Amino acid sequence: METEILSRRENPLLDRVEIEFRMRHPSEPTPTRDALREEIAKVAKGKKDLVIIDRVNSDFGRPETTGYAKVYKNKDKILSVERKHILIRNGLLKPEKKPEKKKPEPKKEAPAEPAKKEPEAEKKRPKAAKKKPEAAETKPDKESKEG
Repeated sequence: METEILSRRENPLLDRVEIEFRMRHPSEPTPTRDALREEIAKVAKGKKDLVIIDRVNSDFGRPETTGYAKVYKNKDKILSVERKHILIRNGLLKPEKKPEKKKPEPKKEAPAEPAKKEPEAEKKRPKAAKKKPEAAETKPDKESKEG
């Protein structure tokens, strides 16, 4: 694996060195964060435990990976500055397990009373539809009265 430093910046306020890098890995798959941390530690002459890989980008079909790493001077500073999910990704913290929600037990119902049986004759009989009165029967025609 060949490592190339694209930019290196000292950050005295946060007590770290910020590095943008490109790694070429022609005969290997995309390296893991752990392997990247080791390579950056060699280049920056630091310890692997003090290196944080913030982001990594690898294009499909290209044997190179670019990224952004931070090399700290002490571990206390890492824990106070870095975001929790980044520490978990880099293996410096263990993820918290959320307590499992208890599934509610199904309610035991009393045996239901059998439904009342309707006589079959009543079931099959269609309901009678209401008839609308016809207009001719209710209203006499004007012509029939006159003629």
